[in-house]
Amino acid sequence: MCAVSARGQSASPAPAPLTVIRAGTLLDGVSEAPRKNQLIFVRGERIEKVADASTKVPDGAKVIDLSGATVLPGLIDSHTHIFLWGEDPAKGGYDVNILKAGIALRAARATYAARRALEQGFTTIRDVETEGAGYGDIEIKQAIEEGTIPGPRIFGATRAISTTGGYNLEGYAPELEVPKGAQLVDGPVEARKAARQQLEHGADWLKVYMTHRSWVDKEGKLISQPTLTVEELQAIVDEAHGWQKKVACHAYNGIGLQRALDGGCDSIEHGLEITDKQMAQMQRQGTWYCPTLSPYYDDWAPADTPAGKRDRARAAVHEITFKKALQAHLKIVFGTDMGGIPWTEPIAQEFKRMVGLGMAPVDAIQSATSRAAEMLDMKGEIGVLAPGAYAEVIAVSGDPLKSIEELEHVRFVMHNGAVFKNELAK
Repeated sequence: MCAVSARGQSASPAPAPLTVIRAGTLLDGVSEAPRKNQLIFVRGERIEKVADASTKVPDGAKVIDLSGATVLPGLIDSHTHIFLWGEDPAKGGYDVNILKAGIALRAARATYAARRALEQGFTTIRDVETEGAGYGDIEIKQAIEEGTIPGPRIFGATRAISTTGGYNLEGYAPELEVPKGAQLVDGPVEARKAARQQLEHGADWLKVYMTHRSWVDKEGKLISQPTLTVEELQAIVDEAHGWQKKVACHAYNGIGLQRALDGGCDSIEHGLEITDKQMAQMQRQGTWYCPTLSPYYDDWAPADTPAGKRDRARAAVHEITFKKALQAHLKIVFGTDMGGIPWTEPIAQEFKRMVGLGMAPVDAIQSATSRAAEMLDMKGEIGVLAPGAYAEVIAVSGDPLKSIEELEHVRFVMHNGAVFKNELAK
């Protein structure tokens, strides 16, 4: 009996190999000040400990020498669209993404986008809508998790939700049934059903468009068309929160942004013009703010056109709002709207915008590390170099606290304990 019992016992699995990273300068994603000459002990997918360089490295450990570099946690982009392939008007704008590209081509492009994010040091992304590609983001996520393709950790929002008259494609003959880039609902019942459908099919977040078109009125003020009612949004938020998921609301300003706050959204996306009263409400409710500054500075229409006036008004009010958000200590996270910006461009360009408008470099880095991790309910697991966290480690040659543009040139990437890119280590 004892012999049978002994044979039935499985041997304890051998511990995963140990890798030790020598960091010349370490920014851990939480602390304000960098630390010099640190060792990061990585076993399997996780960080085992972070210690001073005088700590003995066990025999047999693999050592990665980044002693001449600045080492940081993997970065987090909280607003991307891997299924969006630019919106250049000269190439057909937004519409060609849906009308001309088949789903296989779009999936191939999304695969490229995922790799682009990872090779630039963005080891996690929150992808906030597939723009008519259904649940493709969740399937790309599955392909990454099974090791079929390289890419970052993905939090996907699947199809997104808006209302009749509240999303593209638009401007076609009224008798034509054209595809839409989001799931359209009218009324709280339809809104709740859409939320349930998206959650059932794997959505990590829900994305709701609370504003759509925007224009400048006769007084020169930016106006944005509201979409869902408070009651419609409340149905979505209630359903999502019941699943322990969160809701991101695209909201430029005005009525739609106010409805987003009153309906209980968890994050405001873009938030071009937020009033002092609305900021106070965001503080009370703990609402996150993902400003996405960069896309509002490119591709302006001619200044004397309605579209050109709108484009300039967007950027002008956005700058004011961002500076006020800093003063109000809103919970700001890094997001780019990549996809709307071509994936061939550097994702980290957003850091330069944030710092240029008054954000301290260390604060900007935390917005893309520990603060974003908290919004994603992964505090202590990603966005930080600390014991127990996933081993998501990047490195740059210079000092991003002195020149934030250094983050546009990531030279080393480790994702879940595996080295993906190494242009630095000896």
